[in-house]
Formats: sequence, C-alpha cells, structure tokens
Amino acid sequence: MSEETTAFTYHGGTVGPGETANVRYTVSETYLGDPIRIPVTIINGERAGPTVCLTAALHGDELNGIEVVRAVAHEWAHDDLRGTIVCLPVLNVPGFLAQQRYLPIIDRDLNRSFPGIESGTSASRMAHRIYTNFIQPCDYVLDFHTSTRGRNNMLHVRADMSDERVDRLARAFGSNVILDSEGPEGTLRREATEDGVGAITIEMGEAHRFQRDLINEALHGVESVFAEYGMRPSEAVRWPGWRTIIHDDLEKTWLRADSGGIVDMHHDRGALVHEGDAICTITNPFMTEKDVVEAPFTGLLVGLLENPVVFPGNPLCHLVELDESTRRVVESTQSGVQRNGAT
Repeated sequence: MSEETTAFTYHGGTVGPGETANVRYTVSETYLGDPIRIPVTIINGERAGPTVCLTAALHGDELNGIEVVRAVAHEWAHDDLRGTIVCLPVLNVPGFLAQQRYLPIIDRDLNRSFPGIESGTSASRMAHRIYTNFIQPCDYVLDFHTSTRGRNNMLHVRADMSDERVDRLARAFGSNVILDSEGPEGTLRREATEDGVGAITIEMGEAHRFQRDLINEALHGVESVFAEYGMRPSEAVRWPGWRTIIHDDLEKTWLRADSGGIVDMHHDRGALVHEGDAICTITNPFMTEKDVVEAPFTGLLVGLLENPVVFPGNPLCHLVELDESTRRVVESTQSGVQRNGAT
C-alpha cells in the first residue's frame, strides 16, 4: 500500500492526504437556535489504508471511551499512518453536558436512532447527520461504551460474529470475552454492520468516571486493530492469552435479586466463580434476613452491580459460562495475579 490515500470528505469539508482536521460539526440546534456541535478529529495518512472510526459517549454519561478516542487523536504519533482515522469522542453532546445517558428533555436513546432520517425526530436527525457524514464512509467502527450508572463491566467486545468483517475486527481487538449478537435495532453497530461497515461495541467499566486501567487496556486493543489492518506497520496484533466467544443465550445470564435490601458483593468484575459459589448476599436493615445469591454455573462475572441497594428484580451480575479448557487457563491466570499481588 505505497499509493497515496484519498481525501476524506464530509458535508462541508475535505481532509486531504497527510492532513489533520479538528472540527466542531453541527448536528442540531438548541431551543434558542444555537448550534449543537460534536467534536470531530480526522487524521488522514499519506499512504492508503482503511478508514476506521472511533466513537464514544453515545450515551452522555459514559466517559471512559472519551479518553481512549482523545488519546488516539491527540497523543499518538501518526507519521507512519496508512489510512484514515475518524475520531468522535463525544457523540451525544447534550447528554454529555447534562451528564445523563439519554438526550435531555426528549429522553430519547441516541443509540436506538441510527441510521436516522433527515426529516425525522430530533434524535433521528442527529443520528442521520452523524451516520451519513462520519460512519457510512468508513470501513470499520469501534464504538466505546460503559455500563449504565450503578453497574460496572469488565472490558469485553460485543459483535455480530456471523459477519466475516466483524469477526475479524472483534478478534483483532484482543479482548478476553466476546459476546456474539446482532445488537438491538437502531444501535450504531447493528445498523453499520448491516450497511457493510464492520462495527463492534467495546464495553468497559462504569459511567460517570475515568478508569485508567480500562482506558489503557482499550488503547492496546486499538493498537492491535490498527496492526491487523496494516495502519501502523510497527505494531503487532495482540493475543490476550485466552478468549471465550459467547454465542448462545444459554451460555450467559443476568442474575437478579429475589428480595429487596442491601447488597454485599463478594467478587470483583472479571472474577471467575464456580457453580454454587456465593456471588453476593442481600440483607435487610437489621441483618436478620439474608438472601445468598449463588452461581448457577461456573463462569466469569462480566458485569457487576456497584450500587449496593436493590429492589426485587434488579440485576446483580452478568455471568457468562466458560468451557473447561478456558476455565483452567483463567484459573491459572487469576491465581498467578493473586500470588504476584501478595508478594
């Protein structure tokens, strides 16, 4: 790929080979008619390669991905870049300003509004402008999310593994866990995938905060993706040490509270639990009644409750099943980490 790359064009601008542009792009207006602009950085390498889009804060209070996208855009050197990187660190600007998940006032989920319609609802119009200008022209999309408020996810990928382009992208990111699904209708990754753009969702941590360990891990994943597609020739594709791909709903479950009360969680996110292990205990204010929640099968705690109070029916944890060979590797890895931490 020694030939020169082509210009990246969006409505209102062009970024030529070897150029970088920082843009505030208008996607809507306020009640007063002032523009609502999303920050966009486009880095166009001098040599040809794929066009990859990095997106974050599609839910306005999910912040970890913002730091991933900003680091790639403004801290990495791109002298040897082959291809184009489109960086969208804050997609849901109104939600980000209000520090809430959905679009304020109208309370719509921007991540159920893609690909959008030019003459549709306000959320649909915003999605349409984002999608047609910055998603549709790309070859691949990495969409960064966190869990919703009060819950915490280990870093994992969600992807439609029946699509060959997506399968390659998801594996290249190098996470230990991949949850195979199409994704709900209207989500960025599902609509992009159906449109021929390989797209994955990266879930990492919790809302309303930066978690540097997860941010750094995600940056290694981006490096690995760029290496896979020859965008950064000096980098290597990452093998995470072990990997499980969850294809079937029977291999995963959300455990929910059967009683209201105060929760004592006995494990951290990413922990391996065995069938019958106590995951958490729910007690009443007097601690006279206890409800011990046990693991129904041996698996990995992908997501955990952080808020220690529940109603009956509230989710407690997201558990995914591991096959025997993967379980042995995870046991060896986690016991090694514990030994190193104790020395």
